[in-house]
Amino acid sequence: MGRRGPTAKPAGLRLLEGNPGKRPIREGPKPRPLRPTCPSWLSPQAKAEWRRLAPELERLGLLTHLDRAAFAAYCQSFAQWRECQAVLEEQGSMYITANGRLKERPEVEMAKTLAQLTRAFAVEFGLTPSSRARLSLPGRQDDEDDEFARLLD
Repeated sequence: MGRRGPTAKPAGLRLLEGNPGKRPIREGPKPRPLRPTCPSWLSPQAKAEWRRLAPELERLGLLTHLDRAAFAAYCQSFAQWRECQAVLEEQGSMYITANGRLKERPEVEMAKTLAQLTRAFAVEFGLTPSSRARLSLPGRQDDEDDEFARLLD
């Protein structure tokens, strides 16, 4: 029998969210903060996504060398989704078969599946608006809050 309920979040992500449930956070093993290398086998578009997001995720402490495979899977699924979208943008979502019937392109279903997969990986790294909205970085404030604090001093 499998575990019930939502998948447990890593302690670091729960801390960034501010621990809204106020339950004790059990610290798991902490990986050394080694920067993961971008896998050479990723497609060019997946490598571009890696380069776009990895520095910020590292800065937030959400990407370590142990996360390399999961982040690579996010980047590759994103790139494959974009490839399907490019085909659909160029050729449309429907085509006429040899016997004259209108049929949906296979890329429509592929794009839908890849979008779901990409989103699932994105949530793991705090890359969706709802998962990001739950993040609160300790020691950081908005510029407006900083100005207010300076005025109080």
